[in-house]
Amino acid sequence: MPVFIINRLMQAVGVILVMSMLVFVGLYMIGDPTSMLVSPEATEIERQALRSALGLDQSVWIQYLTFLGNAVQGNFGRSFLTGQSAVQLIIERMPATVELVVVAMSFAVAIGVPLGIIAGLRPKAVSSKAIMTGSILGFSLPNFWIGLMLIMLFAVYLGVLPASGRGDTVEVAGISLSILTADGWRHLALPALTLGLSKAALIIRVTRAATREILPMDYIKFARAKGLRSSRILRVHVLKNILIPIVTVAGLEFGQAIAFAVVTESVFSWPGMGKLLIDSIITLDRPVVVAYLILMVFFLVMLNLLIDIIYIVIDPSAREKVKD
Repeated sequence: MPVFIINRLMQAVGVILVMSMLVFVGLYMIGDPTSMLVSPEATEIERQALRSALGLDQSVWIQYLTFLGNAVQGNFGRSFLTGQSAVQLIIERMPATVELVVVAMSFAVAIGVPLGIIAGLRPKAVSSKAIMTGSILGFSLPNFWIGLMLIMLFAVYLGVLPASGRGDTVEVAGISLSILTADGWRHLALPALTLGLSKAALIIRVTRAATREILPMDYIKFARAKGLRSSRILRVHVLKNILIPIVTVAGLEFGQAIAFAVVTESVFSWPGMGKLLIDSIITLDRPVVVAYLILMVFFLVMLNLLIDIIYIVIDPSAREKVKD
């Protein structure tokens, strides 16, 4: 296990280096940040002075190596617009995104696993076909369209839920949380539902496939032959053995949602990291964009490592592969 973890960490370093280079060079090519920072009436001398102050007058490789040297020391630069630390800006927005994704994924797992099992146990039943049709729709429809339809229904026509913002928050250990207030839950409901529906659709399909694969197994037939109740077979034998694909998919989707909940946050003006990323791209705020993407790559790599470790813990055959 230690060797496995060390190898994965070494791979993570390589992935982060390559990603940081691609992102940095890509942002260097798409525009001049000084055009967003100075008045249109500014002279070329003033523009050149700003470029020099920000280090933008150097070649892309010198800028990248300077950034890399600072990043190794934990300094990812400061926002061109606000002058704040890029990492600090991201950390300030992180609780809102994590809160949204945790609620959305909890909803997705809570409805996705039971519905997937039902569809897997009776695949030809009308209810199962309805579940799978719903999952196809949830998986196929774009998040922004789902979000807009929910806003039209619950915010415009019914007027029972707000369409944007985060609502009231409570400070807990210096972290702002909206799930501890009623108004926060009202604001959280629509974006969490929007994000959770597509995730639930995927979990339904994975759970159904895993259930269909497990049911013909000999140990399930033997349990039935022993006269065990269906509820016990489902709880002890079926659910335990379908956890591996569910944990894997749910973990990966959690990471994807944390890193790329951009569309949902934009539709609902949710003040999370995704909204910060979009705003920073529009204003060519290079330090924030680069810091965000590098931190998200690191987060996703570490999350994948954690999922692999959980996979090894719950799957005995995986332990033997790691030892080999």
